[in-house]
Amino acid sequence: MWGIVPAAGIGSRIQPLAFSKELLPVGSRFEGEVERPRAVSEYLVDRMLRAGATRICFVISPGKSDIVSYFGGAIGDASLCYVVQQQPNGLCDALFHALPFIPPDEHVLVGLPDTVWFPENGFDALGDDDFSFLCFPVDRPEFFDAVVIGDDDRVLEVQVKTPGARSHWIWGAFKLRARVLAELRDVWRERGASDHYIGTVVNAWLARGGSARAVRAGTAYVDVGTLHGYREAITLLGASDAQAAARGAPR
Repeated sequence: MWGIVPAAGIGSRIQPLAFSKELLPVGSRFEGEVERPRAVSEYLVDRMLRAGATRICFVISPGKSDIVSYFGGAIGDASLCYVVQQQPNGLCDALFHALPFIPPDEHVLVGLPDTVWFPENGFDALGDDDFSFLCFPVDRPEFFDAVVIGDDDRVLEVQVKTPGARSHWIWGAFKLRARVLAELRDVWRERGASDHYIGTVVNAWLARGGSARAVRAGTAYVDVGTLHGYREAITLLGASDAQAAARGAPR
């Protein structure tokens, strides 16, 4: 199974930084007995590894060699590769850059590297559907991509940063087969390759007969791409560490 980490964005909401936003230190991890800062993108990578990803593709911009230096060629038993998105043309374009490497029937995990979410095993809830979204409840869905869900858990619509959104559930990650990702790419190209948000392409794909499932298994989701979100993430991780300590579990 593959994972795609779209890490080509410029991070304008939290700049200036002296490094790629995906390497922003958020929380910490232990190497043996030594506690070290943890890059925010490690949370997504760890969740992909936990779900069984054995190959992970980072999509980066030409100036983000620090991500290559940080992660290298492997994490544990998973191999890493890097694809360069020459121009910052949005999330859709970034994801589609990884397609040449992935066999059509392989499952692919996708998430955003400047987010922190729980539960850590959330990807496991997505099963083996051809396309499923991991959804999280939020108070302000208009800041995210809200997922309108039918009675059968089918995705009816993705409302991209829509005031008065009809759902308080947003997608935070998703899992799909590479051939479905290729179908989305074809729709994107037919629409002029101008959509930056995956939600608008998904809506067009659904209108053509596509089907995706919404899984409401997420419990907490924070976008770390702003200072407010950064502070929220620190609070969320602190609460998680406290709960783990109370259970006697390792961090």
